[in-house]
This record gives sequence, C-alpha cells and structure tokens, in this order.
Amino acid sequence: MRIALITPARPTARAGNWHTARRWADLLRELGHRVRVETVWSGADADAMIALHARRSHESIRRFARGGPGRPLAVVLTGTDLYRDIRSDADARESLRLATRLVVLQDRGPLELAPALRRKTRVIYQSTPPVAPVPPLRRAFEVSTIGHLRDEKDPFLLAAALAHLPAASRIRAVQIGAAMTQEYADAARDWERRERRYRWPGELPHGSALRRLARSRLLVVSSRMEGGANVISEAIAAGVPVLASRIPGNVGMLGSRYGGYFPVGDERRLARLLQRAESDPAFLRALARAVRARRPLIRRSRERAALRNLLAELA
Repeated sequence: MRIALITPARPTARAGNWHTARRWADLLRELGHRVRVETVWSGADADAMIALHARRSHESIRRFARGGPGRPLAVVLTGTDLYRDIRSDADARESLRLATRLVVLQDRGPLELAPALRRKTRVIYQSTPPVAPVPPLRRAFEVSTIGHLRDEKDPFLLAAALAHLPAASRIRAVQIGAAMTQEYADAARDWERRERRYRWPGELPHGSALRRLARSRLLVVSSRMEGGANVISEAIAAGVPVLASRIPGNVGMLGSRYGGYFPVGDERRLARLLQRAESDPAFLRALARAVRARRPLIRRSRERAALRNLLAELA
C-alpha cells in the first residue's frame, strides 16, 4: 500500500509529533508499505493517508478526502486536538468527520469524543526502545523536565516549585527544550538568575536529552494538556519515576492508580511530592515500580501490530 504520512511538526529533538511520524514510517515500511512523509500533502498518489493533527493537517485531510467518500484516511489526534481544538475549531471537527479511523495515543483519549466517533477510534501507544541506564549524580538529586517551552506545557512550574523546598534540599532542576518565543527564552534565563537550583541548557540532541533523562532521579511533566507524551514513554523505557499533572493524557499513560500526580498548576503540591521523593526512598521505589509496570504498553512489537491492524481496517 502507498501511504501518505502527514505531520506538520518540524524535525527537532523534542518535537513529539515528528518522532511519531518518523517511527511510524519505519514501522510501516517494515510491514511492506511504501511511505511518503510530508508536512503538507503534495498530491502524490497514495492508497491511504495517515495525518497527525486534526487542525494543523486539515487542508491535507480535506484534499485527500475529496478523492471519494470513505477513502482510507486515519487522523491521529494530538493533545491540542483532543483537549482544545475539537471543541472550538471547525477545521478540526471536519477532520474528525472525514476520517475513516481516528487514532489516540493513550486509553483516556476516546472519552473526549462523542460515542459515534469512539466507534471508529483506535488506541495506539507510542513505543520507545530500551534506554540504557546512566548512574545518577551523587552530589545532587537531579530532576528533569523535558519539552519545548510553550504555554500548554506550563514550563516553569518546576522552577517555581523549587522556592517551596527546604534550604537543605539537594534537588537540582534541569529544563531541556527550545523556547518557542523570545519571551520564554527571557523567562528561562531570568529563572536561572533567580533560582540557583535551576538550569536551562536549551534544546539538546535527542540522544543527549535521553541520557540526561536516564540519569535523572525524577521526570516532571507539568503539562496543561497532553495527547500522550512521548517523553513519558521514554521515562517508562528508562525506568525513571514521573511526577505528572493529573490530566487525562498523563493518566492514560501512567494509570489511574499511579501515586505521582499533582493538580494542574499547583507548584506547592509539586514541591511536596518532590520533597517526599527526595526524603522517602520507599516512595521513590514505588513510583519506579509503577513506571516499569507500564513497559508492555510501549513495546515496538505492540505498536507495529496496532498499525498492522489499523491498515487492515482501512484497506
């Protein structure tokens, strides 16, 4: 099958949608298909389209669907699709209607859709190769937060939480990711000046970011919305415990009984969890066990089988 794989994301180290598209292209080729990855559909002949992002890929989706009702078309819903755009954006809603299948990246995703749309929705968890362990720093309790600096990520919540830790805390925070605006870059540098325990190295190559994650004692995911954070899959692969905002996208990745959630935007609750993780080894071990228990969800063989099933349904 000839497949047009559409992603509006740029190829950067922390662009989750780009990594999803690149990985899916590899998996689809392993399954024997011909795949063309584009940011906007060129109109090249294709038997099926898989488009990431209902709103941003809408023009490609609409033009492909003109080829005929029911033409094989899967739309992968991102966090901004699920938790914002499909409520208010006409293009995103039309993409839902035109799709013959919808894909979400964690098991809470279908709950955001009307029952008629759920019936054509499939859940595909993102796979991640095993991440080699890296010894943690001895001189500090290093905590990382990883992702582009933009509003949906609430990027400076970890930095703000540091002010609520006791002076004796050994916690040090590193924020990895590119600033999406000059204002975010200025804010990150300001946090570095004001908070001695915070560092912003900016965007790192993917391998370097993974090594920093692997040596971290904790990963903090403070997002206001997520479709299924790729960095959580990477933390699961590395066995690194996660402290995450209690939003559907994070709960769908880590499970409803996971013990490391805090309310969205609550820096004090995050600080209390950080302090507990630093001072209570049993709590930290329990989080690590719960993270490792999610590893079957992110196996490459599982993701490949899910894609095979999706294409069988499309065909």
